[in-house]
Amino acid sequence: MSYVVVVGSLNMDLVVRVPRFPTPGETVLGQDFGTFPGGKGANQAVAAARLGAKVSMIGRVGDDNLGHDLIQNLIREGIDIQHVSVDDTEPTGVAMITVDEEGQNAIAVASGANMRLQSADVERAWDEIEPPDVLVMPLEVPLECLLTAAKLAQNVGSTVILNPAPARELPDGFLQYINVVVPNETETSILTGSELTDSSMTIVAARKLQSMGVNQIVLTLGASGALILDGEEAAIEIAPHVVDVVDTTAAGDAFVGGLAVAMGEGNSLYDSARMANAAGALATTVMGAQPAMPSRESVLNLLISEGDGL
Repeated sequence: MSYVVVVGSLNMDLVVRVPRFPTPGETVLGQDFGTFPGGKGANQAVAAARLGAKVSMIGRVGDDNLGHDLIQNLIREGIDIQHVSVDDTEPTGVAMITVDEEGQNAIAVASGANMRLQSADVERAWDEIEPPDVLVMPLEVPLECLLTAAKLAQNVGSTVILNPAPARELPDGFLQYINVVVPNETETSILTGSELTDSSMTIVAARKLQSMGVNQIVLTLGASGALILDGEEAAIEIAPHVVDVVDTTAAGDAFVGGLAVAMGEGNSLYDSARMANAAGALATTVMGAQPAMPSRESVLNLLISEGDGL
């Protein structure tokens, strides 16, 4: 069993299904509405736990019903929440999500207590947990917390996975503490200043991201699968799985969780990305973020059914 630590966000997702996304100034009447536990960090923690890892979460919620509900949900998933602190000044983070008929989403986040996480919280947690096999970090908490966590993880030999979502400017030297970066196409474009107009430009942009300080890139391509760059080896494409898409929310989080679990178990970057790719595909078949995180059995069954078992 691998041990995964996630430093990241916890949000409550308010999700509305709409026939299409509204234009500026327009009101579109929605259909279904749901409230789901979310936040990239918590989603990735749940994904890793359902795929068989021991998981600890480091983050912050507000002292309100939403925050307490999010913590209780992580407890039900078997995740260590001893280092999810409760803030008495800011509310729990909330994400407003619209999902169209194709399952695509548009998301606006009010970060709230997530941005009150401090480096001291990370250091205190690190003193009390065992060294993890893998540290996972999305970008919905303060960057100084992530830099602190990455340095601590490097000191004990943990694999550090950065999911640069939402994409934003990173401090100089930040990537030297990262082993694997897992961006999507939009994030890759923002981080590198490149336009990803075709597959060749996508590879060029991924190579540029490598040159910024990290050797291993796993670029998620949505319905087109994924692209792996491992050092100077030739780029490898991973084909997508054909599934009935209901909601793409948190598919990337399922992918990151799958990658972390597989790498923590000692699998190669390629094999780990195959497991991640299956997890991400299955997550699109269920409405909501954390409810959509697949089990290990379902991921392995998908791989086996397509003649691609680990």
